[in-house]
Amino acid sequence: MKLSAGDRILKIVIYALLSILAFITFYPFWNSLVLSLNVGFDTSSGGITFWPRQFTLENYAVVFQEKNIYNAYLITILRTVIGTVCALLFTSLFAYAMSKKGIMFKKTYMILAVITMFFSGGIIPYFILVYHLQLYDTFLFLVLHGMVNVYNMIIFRTFFMELPDGLEESAKMDGCSNFGVFFRIVLPVSGPVMATLGLFTAVFLWNDWFIPAVFISNQNLIPLQTLLVQIINAGTTASLMTNLNSYAQSMVQNTVTVKSLQMATMMVATLPILMIYPFLQKYFVKGVLVGSLKE
Repeated sequence: MKLSAGDRILKIVIYALLSILAFITFYPFWNSLVLSLNVGFDTSSGGITFWPRQFTLENYAVVFQEKNIYNAYLITILRTVIGTVCALLFTSLFAYAMSKKGIMFKKTYMILAVITMFFSGGIIPYFILVYHLQLYDTFLFLVLHGMVNVYNMIIFRTFFMELPDGLEESAKMDGCSNFGVFFRIVLPVSGPVMATLGLFTAVFLWNDWFIPAVFISNQNLIPLQTLLVQIINAGTTASLMTNLNSYAQSMVQNTVTVKSLQMATMMVATLPILMIYPFLQKYFVKGVLVGSLKE
């Protein structure tokens, strides 16, 4: 179909605006990557925008010489994997129950769940609760925190309500229990919504630094993002070098600055989760929209 002159102009304007928006969104990440690949003392002089002026990998060498970086990586990976699996399992089970008719006090449960989306007890009562449950400074708390998300539960619930009743009826006629129906019938057909909400949960767990900073004092249980914040908060070279070994300290004294090390650590913490997006992108629109067509 041939476009009119007005349609072509509108199309050009739309693409131009989208290109500008994409550039504004992508440039800060690209500039941080460039700064992390440039010699630290040269970065201090400014003027680096799109390409490194003095390319180096010493910033990353110092990052991987940090005492706790590998342990923090392990804690973050374990928390993200285990926490995402548990969150999807328990949230979907809750949502599946809320999608069924005839559940006693179903409306009451939903009201109580929705209230938690708008109101909370605050960080101090939460801290007291966690402490008395003996979850303070434990890896189990990192997994349990945020395991049931009400927003995700509502999306799951709506998706389950759209499934044909015949699927479950035929399974129950073959002798399946409620758990059998859920694990053998419902979950296998919930791939798009599971992938979408699973990625949202994984990104939240990977990026969460505040909760571990408040509830974890053991340095061996500190996740990567919390460690990143500690490095970023090291505003001077002296405060930064207290956490580095002798090899890394010598590199900081010679070429690496606090800013360049901050950029390198940021890239190390961000790139792994970004690499997952392309593999699950196709599920985004389908998964969220399918689960949000009706109440």
